[in-house]
Amino acid sequence: MDKKIYLNNLYDYYGCLFTEKQQEYFENYYFEDLSLSEIAENNGVSRNAVHGQIKIVEEKLLFYEEKLKLYEKAQKIRTLIQDLENETKNKIEELI
Repeated sequence: MDKKIYLNNLYDYYGCLFTEKQQEYFENYYFEDLSLSEIAENNGVSRNAVHGQIKIVEEKLLFYEEKLKLYEKAQKIRTLIQDLENETKNKIEELI
């Protein structure tokens, strides 16, 4: 899976655990596709400050998922539901 998509998915689960600024920088960078320089200029900080905060968020997202596995569990549940639906469809077809 593309790293960007994976981080976006993790952010859906863990995004609320970050400061408002970290959320803003991450969302600007990943969702609005702004460059580090644009984000820095909009917030009156250095490009390095923005880069550092985004890296912190990325690392913590991976850490949280490694420990809590919320995204992984959700994927497994989705698969089980799809399998259940397919199994149910097959049973109904057998009855018809």
